[in-house]
Amino acid sequence: MGRVIGMDIHRTFAEVVFWEAGRLRPAGRVDMTRSGLEGFGRTLSREDEVVVEATGNAMAVVRVLSPYVARVVVANPLQVKAIAHAQVKTDKIDAGVLASLRAAGFLPEVWVPDAGTERRRRLVARRNQVVRHRTRVKNEVHAILQAHLVPPCPHADLFGRLGRSWLGQQVLPDDERSAIERHLRELDRLGEDLEVLDRNIAQAAIDDPAVKRLLTITGVNLIVAAGLVAAIGDVRRFPSSEKLVSYVGLNPRVRQSGLGLAQHGRISKHGRSHARALLVEAAWAASKAPGPLRAFFLRVRAKRGHQVAAVAVARKLAVLCWCLLTRDTDYQWARPALVANKVRAMELQAGQPARKGNQRGPAYAYNVKELRDREIEVARQAEQAYAQFVGHWQPRGPGKRRTGAANEERR
Repeated sequence: MGRVIGMDIHRTFAEVVFWEAGRLRPAGRVDMTRSGLEGFGRTLSREDEVVVEATGNAMAVVRVLSPYVARVVVANPLQVKAIAHAQVKTDKIDAGVLASLRAAGFLPEVWVPDAGTERRRRLVARRNQVVRHRTRVKNEVHAILQAHLVPPCPHADLFGRLGRSWLGQQVLPDDERSAIERHLRELDRLGEDLEVLDRNIAQAAIDDPAVKRLLTITGVNLIVAAGLVAAIGDVRRFPSSEKLVSYVGLNPRVRQSGLGLAQHGRISKHGRSHARALLVEAAWAASKAPGPLRAFFLRVRAKRGHQVAAVAVARKLAVLCWCLLTRDTDYQWARPALVANKVRAMELQAGQPARKGNQRGPAYAYNVKELRDREIEVARQAEQAYAQFVGHWQPRGPGKRRTGAANEERR
């Protein structure tokens, strides 16, 4: 191996330290511009390795420097801090720590996604930002109405056509009414942005077999499936389902010392928070649809409450995603008509033309009540069979209690 170059990157510059022949040598600063990084890259050799921490502009450094060196390694900043904590902290020391850990083989690396996965992650993140902004605007409107003792809206959607008509009839001060009108215009603009992002996400996912495979799971829609595939990337980098569960922060915290029993606490919430939120969202949807996942939710809810049950189902969904993607198989209890309807909705969202006349596809079966009811009945039977199968299970002894999902997987 050639030299190891540690770079402590900031917004406008990067501090550089070389590790060579067992010694560290500071090399000054490099401008964080494309021309500055390319000029620095031309001074390196194909045997060198560059190490940076995962920051907002780390992927740009990877893309620019990769053609000039053997490899650009992205380190996990939290784990680096835990391994190499120093009382004195400077940019030179941070860059030297990165180079030394890489040379010693102790650097905690971060998986670098390919260009397609990185683009999907950006789309999913931007959609999440728009949704959160829209929620904040809606909450501001509700706060104005509550401050002036306006009764709850009698319509299901305050921001729909009927809701807005009702909202215009309420007695409010002029400044508050102007604020509400401004918020409504903002909601319309955010709605247009959301449509564009949804179309881009659908176009990126329409030919992805992994997304279609995850759509077979009860409670998983296009946004959840595309978000999980973007977060997971190459599923082969997770040797077991437990690794994926830990990656999304759904693994329980464990405390154990000496000969004492291990204590399992709340979930760690480390890792990709947005993927964890998507799994919890899908868990709530699965808890309302007939099937084994609903039976599992009801079983855990009876003992631990609905919040813990939702997290347990989310963990089970993470395990299920790993199993389906690694084994290239669909969900066993998938409802074919419902899955076809999800796929067709994704195609329409991506901009494909609508089918008319005799151009009926498999999604049409979802509109036939008899076929839809038949699939629902099969799912109910699977739910009952699961409930009967686990009905005789007994809880573990004292000190060995685990969360519902962890206990479930080991049986």
